[in-house]
Amino acid sequence: MSKALWNSKELTVGQLAERSGVAVSALHFYESKGLIASRRTTGNQRRYTRDTLRRVAFIRLAQRIGIPLKTIKDALAELPEERTPTRDDWARLSAAWRTELDDRIDQLQRLRDDLTDCIGCGCLSLDRCVLANPYDRLGDEGPGARRIDTRLSPAQNCATC
Repeated sequence: MSKALWNSKELTVGQLAERSGVAVSALHFYESKGLIASRRTTGNQRRYTRDTLRRVAFIRLAQRIGIPLKTIKDALAELPEERTPTRDDWARLSAAWRTELDDRIDQLQRLRDDLTDCIGCGCLSLDRCVLANPYDRLGDEGPGARRIDTRLSPAQNCATC
């Protein structure tokens, strides 16, 4: 694979993949979702501006902390085109995500705590279990499978089931 010159303004998809550590298929996927953009040469080959390296790093980091691609796309849309995201950009965008992450952490902690209590009491009753069916709310929604969502009820001890 050819190395990009330090002063080249554009990268091929292979060079971008090599420099970013992201598979070519993932780069194509990001492009199809509007997270990154390329121009096409007269030979129909993709060329990415160098700032795409930082954008890909930004995408990968945001994914690593659990931010959905739609949210990442919306965040990148706030940045001016063809400008590398800066430390200030990251600070502003990550601050906006903090509440979402805090909510997710709280939900996971409650799920962990409910799971421990439920396994400990041994009831595993689907009509009474605080984990699988808090307050039997799922029964009120009619027949069929329902989504488990720990936000339906506060954490409680299964001994009160």
